[in-house]
Amino acid sequence: MKKIEAIIRTEKLEELREALEKSGFIGMTITDVRGRGKQKGVKLEWRVGEYTVEFLPKIKLEMVLEDTKLDEAIKVIEDICSTGKIGDGKIFISNIEEVVRLRTKERGAKAI
Repeated sequence: MKKIEAIIRTEKLEELREALEKSGFIGMTITDVRGRGKQKGVKLEWRVGEYTVEFLPKIKLEMVLEDTKLDEAIKVIEDICSTGKIGDGKIFISNIEEVVRLRTKERGAKAI
């Protein structure tokens, strides 16, 4: 099993959720996060002068899925969230050793 952690633009969340659901990916966890990368924040002008927002709001989407579904999920995320501009985000992939559904005590892929 794999875990996808995708850091995406906040405005892409609903479109991505719909596309993932159409592809059969229902389970996901969403967290509001703030961060920075090469973009290093943004400079804004206000009435009293210029200031920098160091950490920009983003969405962190987490999904655990079977290895065989990984490439399909990544493609959906790329297709929806890639604008070609700095600040689009990143996808992190890690291995998951085990999953347990608390309600039924099912384990492994059945518990996803």
